[in-house]
Parts: sequence; C-alpha cells; structure tokens
Amino acid sequence: MTKRKSGLGKGLGALISQQPSNVPENQLRLVELVAITPNPHQPRTDFSSAEAQEKLAELAASIAEHGLIQPLIVTEVGDGRYHLIAGERRWRASQMAALTTVPVVVKEATPQEMLELAIIENVQRADLNPIEEAVAYQQLSDGFGLTQEQVADRVGKARTTVTNLLRLLRLPSAVQEAVINKLISGRHARELLRLDTADPQLAALKSIITHNLNVRQTEQLVEKLLRQEKPQPKPAPTLSPEYKAAENRLREALGAKVELQKSGKRGKIIIHFENEEDLNHIYDHIVGEK
Repeated sequence: MTKRKSGLGKGLGALISQQPSNVPENQLRLVELVAITPNPHQPRTDFSSAEAQEKLAELAASIAEHGLIQPLIVTEVGDGRYHLIAGERRWRASQMAALTTVPVVVKEATPQEMLELAIIENVQRADLNPIEEAVAYQQLSDGFGLTQEQVADRVGKARTTVTNLLRLLRLPSAVQEAVINKLISGRHARELLRLDTADPQLAALKSIITHNLNVRQTEQLVEKLLRQEKPQPKPAPTLSPEYKAAENRLREALGAKVELQKSGKRGKIIIHFENEEDLNHIYDHIVGEK
C-alpha cells in the first residue's frame, strides 16, 4: 500500500492551530452541541472510571468559566450533523458544563483519518492506556491494511513501540483488564509475555497484584517461572550387564566409541568416528574388506 504524505505523523498541530482566530473562517463554525456525535473510531474507552470522571469535572468547571477555547475537530455527515474527529473529552466536558453551542473546525476526513487523528490526540495527551493504544493500532492495521511500519509512521511512533504494544493483545483477557484497570503497568504486562502460555501468565499476574511487585521484581518472578518450565533432559536408561558387555565388545572390535541404546525390545547402536580414516577402518571391520 502506498504511503500517503500528510501531517498526521507530526501531530494535531500540523492540522489545526490551537487558537480559533488562526483557523480559516470557512472551517470554523459555531454549532449546536447536540448536533455532534462521538467519533465512531474513538480508541479511548475509559471515560467512566472515577479518575476519568474527576478530570472531566475539572475540565467542565474550566469550560463553564472560560468557555471552550480550543475548538473541536469534526467532519460533516449531512443534515446539519457532525462526527467528532478529535476532542471527545472537551465534548463531554462541554455537556457537563451545559453549553448549548461550541466552536468547531470542520475537516473532511476518511474513516482512517478519523481513527488516526483520535489516536494522535489521545497519545499526545497520554489519555490512552496501553491496551487501548494497542487496539487502536490493530484497527489501523486490520481495518486499513497498514503494516506496522506504516502505522508507526502515521501516528508518529517508533515501529518497535507499535510492535511491543500490539504484542500485549496476545495476553489473556484477565491480564489485559488488569492493565486497563491500572492494577499493573504496560511494563509488567510485557514481562508476562516472556511466559509462553496463559496458566503461568495468570499465576504471575496474581503474584504481582497480591504482593504489589514492581517491574524489577516481576522480571525476577518471570525468570523463576521460566526455570521451572524448562524441561529437564530424561536420563538415559541404564543398560543391563549383558548389554553393557556387548557394548564393550563392539567398542573393542571396531576400535571406536560405540553406544548401545535400548528401549523396551527395540534399540540402536551408535558408532562414532573422528575422521575419514576412522570411518574407513570401521567400514573394513563391518563389511570384511581388507
């Protein structure tokens, strides 16, 4: 897929000034708040937690006193209706502040651009938790056929950052929910990825939460679990005296290291050689050629 050149990777500042006075008049409008609906591609889902509500209340108080200084970014969908592209926190806070009209900047935007802009705004404001950010990048990749490198380019992130976040979606849902609920951090979750299956990951999650482990302690816990998971080599079965004697006679006859291995009624003979001369010597003994 050919990369499109745009200002998306440079952030919202490349698309819109922070001050309404600098926005072209044909883009800036005053519209009814009820005519605006949320961005259907909004990657952020945490608006209802106590912390999120407290921050919204603080923003609403500021908007009630000073008005909405920074306009919302919207796209027109017809019949006087608009979809938010960026600014959902300000939109929600404006509702809490009982505003009836708000300033908006009208932009033409494809569904992909709506998602990209919402991601950029939230990432720049650190409003997304690692799982929400990972899901958003997955949407860009799956929904619009972008490679991880293209996703990184579109949102102004390093490719390794995008890759590491996407890996979090391989974790069990309980671990992802723990990240969303801030019981563990994204760094804790990345340590759990070193464990191959869900059972040890969930066991480690329980220990992290129960004992309030930091990232370094989590790393040590994972190392311990990995050592326990590592399969131990099975000891070779002990040969009976008769088979051991046969192994010795073969070694003496061939003048080479010989291993006789037996399992049940079946087994095998392994003859070692160091070089071509050894191999020729063994061959002559076995086939009887001088």
